[in-house]
Amino acid sequence: MLISRLCMIAGILFFTSIHINLVLADTSKGTWATAASAPTQRTEVVAAAVENKIYVVGGFNKPNLQNVLKFAISNEVEVYDTTSDSWSVTTPLPEGRHHAGIASLNGLLYVIGGFTKSLMSVWEAVPTVYQYNPATKEWRELAPMPTARGALGVAVYQNRLYAIGGYDGKYNSGAVEIFDPQTNTWSSGAAMPTARDHLAVVAAGNRIYAIGGRPELDYRRNMGTVEEYDPQANQWRSRANLPTPRSGITAGVINDWIYVIGGESGEGTFATNEAYNPATDQWRTMAPMPTARHGLGSAVVNGRLYVISGGPTPGGSFSQVNEVFTPPPVE
Repeated sequence: MLISRLCMIAGILFFTSIHINLVLADTSKGTWATAASAPTQRTEVVAAAVENKIYVVGGFNKPNLQNVLKFAISNEVEVYDTTSDSWSVTTPLPEGRHHAGIASLNGLLYVIGGFTKSLMSVWEAVPTVYQYNPATKEWRELAPMPTARGALGVAVYQNRLYAIGGYDGKYNSGAVEIFDPQTNTWSSGAAMPTARDHLAVVAAGNRIYAIGGRPELDYRRNMGTVEEYDPQANQWRSRANLPTPRSGITAGVINDWIYVIGGESGEGTFATNEAYNPATDQWRTMAPMPTARHGLGSAVVNGRLYVISGGPTPGGSFSQVNEVFTPPPVE
């Protein structure tokens, strides 16, 4: 009997140790959790955080009889409170936009460029800049971008917004246009070497990174290109390629690591989550997103990356998914 009990205890300890090791292996790549779903199903949204709230803006709604005349282009703004895990709705955009750029700066939200409808097309690039004030819940229009573009990326560096890349309706753009909200004026920087759309653009440290993307809206020709911009020197240089070429992606920066998530190709959507360390110019594979998606929005709040909405299949597909990534402890 004693031997039997000892064998049983040894077996329990053995399998427990396996479970613990598996958990440790998983958490070394970060962990995911599910948060409250967004109120509506959308794709090609943009998102940014102001304090503890995430604003999910524009994109395409799931088509229905009410929005068919607008080609389902959304002007909706839904607000996720990360503290209460709850949603609310605020003042809509003055006009519907999809594939816009977005950023928050000094407590205000900026939505830049994007596409809207023109006749029977939904790919009319626009230069508009809308600023949202959460305190008043009002939008106002500011000086437009010099170059109309959609599917661009926007990053914030030293109180200025950098609008990079995109598609102007005919061609890819490598434009780097810099907006100063204090003076409501635009200036230009050195063009990005590899013009592309559906890329991710983020600021980490004192550099800006343009990651992935595609040429001329074609997700069958995804890029792994990574280029780094030095705003002080106004110069670009190439860095280590994104391991999995992707477009229609989103990205966020936590503890100086850049996490690049999701995307689409001709074969399907990506759950892929790859992390870049600018200090070493190296990539790591992280825990994949539970729900593969493209055209998704994301924002970082309190060291977590919230990844919201987007299409689970290539092209026009929609979701309300809200998944939260917590990275592993800093090494």
